[in-house]
Amino acid sequence: MTDRSDCIFCRIADGAFGTDIVAENEHAVAFRDIQPQTPSHVLVVPRKHITGLRELEPEDGELTVGVLQLAREVARREGLLDGGYRVTTNDGADAGQTVFHLHFHVLGGRRLTEPLG
Repeated sequence: MTDRSDCIFCRIADGAFGTDIVAENEHAVAFRDIQPQTPSHVLVVPRKHITGLRELEPEDGELTVGVLQLAREVARREGLLDGGYRVTTNDGADAGQTVFHLHFHVLGGRRLTEPLG
């Protein structure tokens, strides 16, 4: 498990790099992906260091709701509510996770036709 001080997403959430924050709430921050896959590609990251979805605990219920509410707010701010958008996460190296801090991708701005699996 990555230590919080070594985690790039924890440091972004703490304001260490001056990253442009798209939206935030008490539980999470949202910022643009540096390698966007769609015209709108924003990452929603919990402020609490959690390596991946598999580490969510029952006591993280409020945090989980806060993260998903922020994803919806990002979609609203990005103008994606009418046309639709995708929210996705990768959990573990075999799923393609490269930063081991739970995060959700909010994707949209074009028709998403790629199959999910």
